[in-house]
Amino acid sequence: MTSVEAADLTTYCQQVARQARTASERMAVMGGDVKNRWLNETATRLEQSTLEIQAANALDIDAAPSFGLTNAQIDRLQLDETRIAGMSNGLREIAMLADPIGESIESSRRPNGMQVTKMRVPLGVVFFIYESRPNVTADAAAICVKSGNAVILRGGKEAAHSSRAIVEIMAQVAEEIGLPEHAVQLVATSDRAAVGEFLTMQDLIDIAIPRGGEGLIRRVASEATMPVMKHFAGNCHVYIDRDADVDMAESIVVNSKCQRMGVCNACESLLVHGEIANEFIPRIASVLSERGIEIRGDSRTCELVETVVAAKDEDFSAEFLGPVISVCIVESLDDAIQHINHYGSHHTDAIVTAAMDAANQFIQQVDSAAVMVNTSTRFNDGNAFGLGAEIGISTDKFHARGPCGLKELTTYKYVVQGSGQIR
Repeated sequence: MTSVEAADLTTYCQQVARQARTASERMAVMGGDVKNRWLNETATRLEQSTLEIQAANALDIDAAPSFGLTNAQIDRLQLDETRIAGMSNGLREIAMLADPIGESIESSRRPNGMQVTKMRVPLGVVFFIYESRPNVTADAAAICVKSGNAVILRGGKEAAHSSRAIVEIMAQVAEEIGLPEHAVQLVATSDRAAVGEFLTMQDLIDIAIPRGGEGLIRRVASEATMPVMKHFAGNCHVYIDRDADVDMAESIVVNSKCQRMGVCNACESLLVHGEIANEFIPRIASVLSERGIEIRGDSRTCELVETVVAAKDEDFSAEFLGPVISVCIVESLDDAIQHINHYGSHHTDAIVTAAMDAANQFIQQVDSAAVMVNTSTRFNDGNAFGLGAEIGISTDKFHARGPCGLKELTTYKYVVQGSGQIR
């Protein structure tokens, strides 16, 4: 990314936002066939440009240590051939989804003969601030375009070269097929003050979506003059109930924690019912330790396994995003639910149990965007839910909650059709 002189920063940001607003007006009426052509052609071009994208990504990887990125963060930054292919396939999957724009959500005929219809329409302009994951650049742009929005992308400086390479390909395809030139824009400065400038532009930007560290999200939530869709930390729990199948429990814990550690739906906290703790804790501790996971446990867990590190209270609310997990033994399902609602981030929490009454209580009382029963927390994902790639996993309750796909980037208008009725 380049730097913009402070005196010119406001002008630059206003220009980008105005260009997005103009593009959004065309995007709102853009036919689904054009949007799908853009998605499919962009997918093909990304694959054809694998070497160029990897060359740009290599610049970001080489610079990563100077930004202090952890191994898990560098993993999220990496774009190998498999991830580029996955990114392309994600665009194709979004192209195959039904276009939500113009959908009749509900409709009724009033006693006076008027037809009142609730119609789905785009939000308008999305300002998306996100972490150093270049594949998110493609996902976010694709979802915004398919849902009829214009998007301003402000990615992390650590992925600047990779994101620029991706957006340049998108822009080339847009020009060729007639998509608005500024439907997808990447902020061309790493100056953090630019975020503050955009957050004042409620007349030009309809929603801000921050995705990254808690500090960023709280800053956006406090400074934004437009609505904010928040993607807070993922302190995800797996609770092993006393009626759990221990083989299933082991498999779910290992997958939830180890399949990919540096993502928001990875398990960070393990709760085990006291009645099966003596059997399950040593077993799972051995399995996790073999995979290089450090276990930070409560006093009883430490008594059962001598290699466990004594947990501090803050460990039970931490999003580690790496090879660390907190473990706590609870005496009841009620205690597990209380622990999750107190220490959790309302993101994704799972129960492993053979008792449907326990599962139902967990579903009803755990206050999270996604509650999983006998399956991995890693499935809280737009693709896994059949939404296509998501722009984030919202921990809010207003407007959108959980994986945010196409419909979560829309709103609605009422269309009233009459035949001369007056009031």
